[in-house]
Amino acid sequence: MNKLLQAIRSSALIVLGMVFGAIIYNTVWHNRFNELWAMNQDLRLQLQQAQEDNKTLQQLSDRQTVIKKIKITAEQASAEKIDSVDIKEIIQQLYDDMEVLRGRDIFEIDSDSRLVRTLLNRKIYTVREKEYAVQIKTMLIMENVLQIWIEVRPYIRS
Repeated sequence: MNKLLQAIRSSALIVLGMVFGAIIYNTVWHNRFNELWAMNQDLRLQLQQAQEDNKTLQQLSDRQTVIKKIKITAEQASAEKIDSVDIKEIIQQLYDDMEVLRGRDIFEIDSDSRLVRTLLNRKIYTVREKEYAVQIKTMLIMENVLQIWIEVRPYIRS
């Protein structure tokens, strides 16, 4: 009877060790998969922007005073940490909205920038069932590149 009880305890410890090992392995696997997925999203965004830039450069190669490239940089305004994948998706949506400025004359951007600020000021973007408010902080054109700095914060309905 004593040997049987000891064998059952040993078997239980082995099974318990297998369960804990599987939990740890599964946790590590999911973390690595999430990192890989985030990197994939970032690379897709970069590829799409590079393809758009390439197409624009081919079309506008003879014009020297137009916006040929758009670069968006996001800053987080709140203490609440926003997921990097959400920020990349917001940048992609904003990039699509700003696409109308590509090919515009640099010297006429003043009226366009006012229009863009008015239209996109405090615009709400929905990413993975969460809402974020985006505010354009700075727009700068240098060497045919429109650089935009935005502030992203979670949107709280009043």
